[in-house]
Amino acid sequence: MMRQRLARTIARVMRYEMVGSVPQRGVLVGAPHTSNWDFLTMLLVMWHGGAHPRVLVKKELFSGPVGWLVRGLGGVPLDRQNAGGVVQELVEEAGDDEEFRLVIAAEGTRSAGEFWKSGFLRIARDANLPVTLAFFEPATKTMGFGPSFVPSGDFRADMQIVRDFYADKVGLKPQNRTEPRLREELD
Repeated sequence: MMRQRLARTIARVMRYEMVGSVPQRGVLVGAPHTSNWDFLTMLLVMWHGGAHPRVLVKKELFSGPVGWLVRGLGGVPLDRQNAGGVVQELVEEAGDDEEFRLVIAAEGTRSAGEFWKSGFLRIARDANLPVTLAFFEPATKTMGFGPSFVPSGDFRADMQIVRDFYADKVGLKPQNRTEPRLREELD
């Protein structure tokens, strides 16, 4: 309750409009991922709706004095060189939790890249969860949730839903935005 009040106060002070509602369960894609502030803004979006998500975060942020804070905010350490174990644990956890919400920055990095990571679709498919598209858009002073969909297994079709939604969203640092496309779409 305290987190929700804090998030609503911050949104009101910043004059951001919240759109959509927090899904009960699912894999939430937070995009565009263009700055260090994106982790906190996705938490703000989730807390605004009263949710306490899990958030995949690179494992390097869990060492040192910041590690306990990141873990306390719902961070799940991800070893990007060996992600399979963490993904399997999350899939198993999702099956046991009626309010499982996992936030993933599918771009995988805050700087411009060539492809998004497909893990969000794989986790959603393996855990039988919907994907919900979430955003924080400074240009329009809006944040919140867009459409949800169940992954079909057709990367091109699923990513077209993603591309259509994020087409007009640029993030805090537009020059760092990665277009929504997967390496798997080239096959």
